[in-house]
Amino acid sequence: MIVLGLTGSIGMGKSTAARMLAGMGAPVCDSDAVVHGLLGKGGAAVPAIAAAFPGSVVDGAVDRRALGAAVFADPEALKRLEAILHPRVQEAQRRFLGRAAQRGVKVAVLDIPLLFETGGERRVDRTVVVSAPYPVQKARVLARPGMTAEKFAGILARQTPDVEKRRRADYVVPTGLGRLVTRRALRAIVRDIRTARGRHWPPRGYQPGWKPHA
Repeated sequence: MIVLGLTGSIGMGKSTAARMLAGMGAPVCDSDAVVHGLLGKGGAAVPAIAAAFPGSVVDGAVDRRALGAAVFADPEALKRLEAILHPRVQEAQRRFLGRAAQRGVKVAVLDIPLLFETGGERRVDRTVVVSAPYPVQKARVLARPGMTAEKFAGILARQTPDVEKRRRADYVVPTGLGRLVTRRALRAIVRDIRTARGRHWPPRGYQPGWKPHA
């Protein structure tokens, strides 16, 4: 099974690309959705976050606005948060890949916003970066509710620059030229890798009857 790592800076159209890949038969593990589950009521990361960031948990769920305010301009606080979240997200990704392998999936996608920033490229077979011109990216992001130019700049500062992501990617998919162009580029990638042999799944010692944890 080929594990495809999908990434892109904020506002580059990664969610749209992920939906397109899913429509082509490549199941997608959405890391943002995993994080939402970890932070939601009863989420596995809630107790650790409550201990590390007092006042950030309300009624059993993480108050994302309060947590964001606590880490936005504090690199050390952000590192503490990442130390809580990243191992749990990676475990969810492993369970997803195990289920995909059980079903005989040929291509599975890990949608990881901070793929290169966290060394995630070492856990996938190919990397796909979605990219659009900066004016398109900026317009998309600033149209989001609650977004400001300051927040946008802060987010970009924590992400690997788009030009560097494109340089490191196996494939670059344009998302500023219309959905048809994006879809064609993704379809070509799926065709290109469908018969390739993955380096990560199945892992060493994998048995066809093995069942991943829920």
